[in-house]
Amino acid sequence: MLLLLVDFLQHSFGLKIPLVFVYFSTRMILAAATALLLTIFLGPRFIKKLYEWKIGQSIRSVEEVPLLAELHGKKKDTPTMGGVLILFSMAVSLFLWMDLTNVFTWMLLLISLVLGALGARDDYLKLRYKNSKGLKPRKKMAVQLLVSSLLALYLLCPPVTDAFSGTKILRPPAAKEQRAKPLSTSEYMARFYIPFFKDPLFHLDGFLRIAAFFLIVFVITGASNAVNLTDGLDGLAAGCLIMVALVLGLFAFLSNNIDLARYLNILYIEGSGEIAVYLFALAGACMGFLWYNGYPAQIFMGDTGSLALGGVIGLASVLLRRELLLAVAGGIFVAEALSVILQVLSYRYRNKKRIFLCAPLHHHFEYKGWPETKVVIRFWIISLLFAVLGVSSLKFQ
Repeated sequence: MLLLLVDFLQHSFGLKIPLVFVYFSTRMILAAATALLLTIFLGPRFIKKLYEWKIGQSIRSVEEVPLLAELHGKKKDTPTMGGVLILFSMAVSLFLWMDLTNVFTWMLLLISLVLGALGARDDYLKLRYKNSKGLKPRKKMAVQLLVSSLLALYLLCPPVTDAFSGTKILRPPAAKEQRAKPLSTSEYMARFYIPFFKDPLFHLDGFLRIAAFFLIVFVITGASNAVNLTDGLDGLAAGCLIMVALVLGLFAFLSNNIDLARYLNILYIEGSGEIAVYLFALAGACMGFLWYNGYPAQIFMGDTGSLALGGVIGLASVLLRRELLLAVAGGIFVAEALSVILQVLSYRYRNKKRIFLCAPLHHHFEYKGWPETKVVIRFWIISLLFAVLGVSSLKFQ
């Protein structure tokens, strides 16, 4: 919105607007500050309304997990669906500070709205019907797979991508490798990069692009569900999301500058600065949310927030060709998801034997006697170490 306003004032009235307001770095800071302040300012009113509407968190029953029900019993009826507040603050930042003619802007907004609506529906069913577990996993997964498949199809299928190539707005993204000709959207999306190596590990051309399609679907869907599984303790998911978003935002900013990209031997991606702006808005919104979500939490983000925010960082990593960077910087999310997968497989195929005392992983440490605050802070510290490792890959390649 700001860019359109600046362009209108300059061309219609000849006003000279300081260029600092159109720089990506400036808009990243403003987007983060807007989302942070908006979340803090609206938080009390939003929490009060949720209490009035009796939108409280449900706790797993004593029959399912006796110790967990005892540990978290005091959290019952704490307002949930706080993801609505986070996504609203991010959306305001998007319309204020992002380029509304850039395709990255609309792709990130799409994944936020679709997965946010999916999570809201899941939360609503849990609240509306007693003992309900929300949407059936198959239905939830079907929507996640559908939206990620549509995005993958746009990015990898030239006929679909080329349909937008003649437009002045929503022009498909392009990229450029070092000392090479520009790459089309489908060409650069077929390259697979790994941290600490400057050259792509391989190119998935021709028939092998089907593998690239499934990789994109897996990363977006997997990230969405991994963040959802991590959101089980006060402030845990929000704190880890801040660090991952800032790491990916830094890469997005550097990838948008052709000189910095050349110096750091990373892929130049035209317009990727818009991804950085949105990721900084995400980080700002999560910081503001932590104001009320820190122990003892006054509000939870619910599936409304966790599914959408996980999908955003998943899509951002795909657009930046940094899927493995997400796995490194988001190591906590990976560990949480793996703990659930291993627990289920062990229970099913090892005669109901469990690897962990309780899954996801953060509950395992609660069962071992760690206070909730200690689990959260230690997971934050580990997440910070993973984030530093991810950033260090810029120079060690």
